[in-house]
Amino acid sequence: MPGISEFSMTIRDTVGQLLMVGFQGTELSRTVLDWLQECRPGGVILFSRNLVDPEQVARLTNALQEHAPNPPLLIAIDEEGGGVSRLPQGFTTFPAASRVAACHSPDEAYGAAEVTAQELRAVGINMNLAPILDVNSNPVNPIIGDRAYGTQPEQVCTYGLAVMQGFEDNGIIPCGKHFPGHGDTMTDSHHVLPVVEADRARLDAVELEPFRQAIRRGLPTIMTAHVRYPTLDAEGPATLSRPVLTDLLRNQLGFEGVTLTDDMEMRAILDQQSIGNASVRALQAGADMVVICHQQERQQEAVAAIEQALERGELSWEKLTASVARIRALKTKRLAPFQPVDPSRVMQTVGHPRHKALLARMESGR
Repeated sequence: MPGISEFSMTIRDTVGQLLMVGFQGTELSRTVLDWLQECRPGGVILFSRNLVDPEQVARLTNALQEHAPNPPLLIAIDEEGGGVSRLPQGFTTFPAASRVAACHSPDEAYGAAEVTAQELRAVGINMNLAPILDVNSNPVNPIIGDRAYGTQPEQVCTYGLAVMQGFEDNGIIPCGKHFPGHGDTMTDSHHVLPVVEADRARLDAVELEPFRQAIRRGLPTIMTAHVRYPTLDAEGPATLSRPVLTDLLRNQLGFEGVTLTDDMEMRAILDQQSIGNASVRALQAGADMVVICHQQERQQEAVAAIEQALERGELSWEKLTASVARIRALKTKRLAPFQPVDPSRVMQTVGHPRHKALLARMESGR
């Protein structure tokens, strides 16, 4: 392993950058602060459990950045709209993707993303785990449904790319999900490992097309699917698959950005193996950031497993530092140097009458 001085970082700094972690509470307790200092994560993810009102969100993100061991942090949220909305009262929250597409206006889809981005940025959130690029091709799919922009890849490309651009143009990092496509599953990966039996021609024509188009447009981050695709890999789910994350995503589709896992605490992963082993396998497969949303003990297990795999030579230092380089390049390109947001001023942007007017037009279908 190269000497630490060559890279000017500790092993923990490197491993920590590969993690995006969630935590409990609406403020940074001593336990959370101590863990941030120990884990040294590259990013955090916020949920409804962390958020009370716009002013509190601003105070929380300020505190996260001020206490980040390796600033700036990626501060992410799942704000898709509709049923997947984490923001509390006061924010402008838009309907689900299918209803956005039902307006038949890519300009309005862009406008909704623009508003969401402006409100997120006003409170210090810099990354949205959206847009959904899944094609809702299976009408009995229990997890995607109205979260998708349509049942055909053309619809998903039109509206997903408009939303992606709306985020990017307004200072929010978008993340396309769930690669290589979760729209044809019969089960929910939160509870069981789904399998998609489609052949490669079908995957190319349907599931992969929105991702292909988004990559060509410069999509900076992608989230993996905890779904098995026997045509691509007979063994494990996409999140743990080198044929999917390296051979397909990197080598064939030419993706050069940051690859995140979906939450590693979902049953599709944990019913098969420990979170430590799964985290190592995800990195071996080609993921750059391992997302662990809930339990600190599992985050600790993942950190220990990654460091042990590095010591044993099961993970290469070169692979991990290449991932860190991609993460740092994303931050350098997309994030300005940290400046605290002013909680007393966030309501000048959040819930602005112009934002509410767009929402009203979309909800009325005009």
